[in-house]
Amino acid sequence: MTDTGHDAAARPHPLRWRILGLLGVAQLMLILDVTVVAIALPHMETDLELSRQAVTWTVSAYTLAFGGLMLLGGRTADLFGAKRVVLAGLLVFTAASLVTGLAGSAAVLLGGRVAQGVGAAMLSPSALSLVVTLFQGDERNKALGVWSALGGGGAALGVLLGGALTAGPGWPWVFFVNVPIGLVIFAALARMLPRHEAAAFRPRLDVLGALLVTASSGALIYAFIRAGDAGWLDLGTGWPVLLAAVGYLAFAARQKTAASPMMDLSLLARRPVATGTFLIVTATALMIAMFFLGTFYFQHARDYGALRTGLLFLPIAVATMAGANLTGRTIAAAGPRRLAVAGLVAAAAGMAIPAVSLHPVTVVAGTAIAGAGAGAMFVVASATALGQVAPHESGIASGIVSTFHEFGASIGAAVISSVAAASLTGDTLDGFTNGFVLAAATAAVATLASAVLTPGRPAAAPDQAPADA
Repeated sequence: MTDTGHDAAARPHPLRWRILGLLGVAQLMLILDVTVVAIALPHMETDLELSRQAVTWTVSAYTLAFGGLMLLGGRTADLFGAKRVVLAGLLVFTAASLVTGLAGSAAVLLGGRVAQGVGAAMLSPSALSLVVTLFQGDERNKALGVWSALGGGGAALGVLLGGALTAGPGWPWVFFVNVPIGLVIFAALARMLPRHEAAAFRPRLDVLGALLVTASSGALIYAFIRAGDAGWLDLGTGWPVLLAAVGYLAFAARQKTAASPMMDLSLLARRPVATGTFLIVTATALMIAMFFLGTFYFQHARDYGALRTGLLFLPIAVATMAGANLTGRTIAAAGPRRLAVAGLVAAAAGMAIPAVSLHPVTVVAGTAIAGAGAGAMFVVASATALGQVAPHESGIASGIVSTFHEFGASIGAAVISSVAAASLTGDTLDGFTNGFVLAAATAAVATLASAVLTPGRPAAAPDQAPADA
């Protein structure tokens, strides 16, 4: 007798933890490709003669394509099956990594980064959707804790790996390393992933909606990057912001009128999902800010080598993973509000240390404390946003969380690059100090907001209700 969809979903998959490990490594590659590049940026800047704007776009082009197409990737996973989309995204990302590593000019480099973002946008939400559907009950919180620990810790480990590769075989290898790993994971997942039937009714994908949100975000990021040279109040900075606002309104209108919208706006209007997206944007923006400021401070201001700089980020990697792991284990008992506030307080305090006294020791100590807080925020954000969605909504909800994760990285890189522009292009340390001040202030304001917005107690997900009753 054939199992029904409900029976299949209720029975735990025997290989679910192995699948989680493989999907976690795949997700780790995507996260690493945000921060592994950070350590290599000064070397890429020299070899390819990149401007400050091009250096920033090397980070933002990837995260913009990643985030802008994330909702489309989540919707595709819901319609055509997460397994197919995971494997297709993995192939695209792997091929794009090879092209990016072979880049000999800024144009090819940025084109490869955009292609990497497209593959990542397919892979990440469909992978997280599989994690949500393969695990139920308390196991889901533990799995999300592992997932978030890989994401948060991987961001810091990326700088360590980037230092080793850049100091060794050279910066192209921060991309080449993805190729053999991607092929091995593809072969393993092709055999192990369960087959999920695609939706019987397949409406058209909302490509126009994806283009609207991506173009609007691109205009916003362009404005933030341009502000570092032209000023925040310059007319040329203001117009892209206005265009972005109009584009976002057009995207919202499109979602209400399209026959097959990328997302139901009412899902984002739910308090848990809205709070989770707010926390994920804040955590990612703070994380990318500390990496951007740290790697350029050590290599530009202190003239440290790539390997030494990477090693200095090891405490941040350990602290971030510890914060995420501890939060994943305690969130059911402590509740998301307390942990969100605690994480943001740690982030604000950590960023304030180098803002007050800029020195290699204070930068390492402060960013490690901030990293622990950010790691906690990643777990709270994922658990809060995904804890109350129905199984059929898991793909698009995962896409929302991942979208704002990447938008947070894009915004963080663009804003911090402009605020620290004086130090990135000159000999003064004022830009680095201003960057840490802004990060600390942002975390402090977010602390107050999270104390009001974050639910006090974790609620059961829809598929948990019968078991808990």
